[in-house]
Amino acid sequence: MSESSSPVPASPLPASAGSSREVILTTEQIQGLLPHRYPFALVDRVIEHEPGKRAVAIKNVTINEPQFQGHFPGRPLMPGVLIVEAMAQVGGLIVTQMPDLPKGLFVFAGIDGVRFRRPVVPGDQLLITCELLSLKRQRFGKVKAEASVDGQLACSGELMFSLVD
Repeated sequence: MSESSSPVPASPLPASAGSSREVILTTEQIQGLLPHRYPFALVDRVIEHEPGKRAVAIKNVTINEPQFQGHFPGRPLMPGVLIVEAMAQVGGLIVTQMPDLPKGLFVFAGIDGVRFRRPVVPGDQLLITCELLSLKRQRFGKVKAEASVDGQLACSGELMFSLVD
């Protein structure tokens, strides 16, 4: 048997092989951390994550999503409220693994200074970056969030959340 035909175990390639975006959390792992499910699970992959500090994630926007049937026929645009919700879900990932926080459901408590800079359309890939700004009494938090497409800012603002009893 020649060397070229002998079975040699292949070394596994890291998730980032051939890509500059390493997968830190997969869709399945995200589902283990967030309560959202179809059609409201809006985070496909996490590529950076510092629990309690910041997270960077990807949302792939596809024409197969239900909102595009009516928003808008002939000119599909991702609704701004869903962009903000995707940012909030990434923000939620920052706190889900903080050991000192009580377990429970964190929900929106406020939205400040949100601005939309460019439309988001099917085929776009949202790169969402969230950074924890404050956490009070282990129940109230605020994140700075940005969503961009191809390096262009699509949406930004501050999102507040609260623990529901």
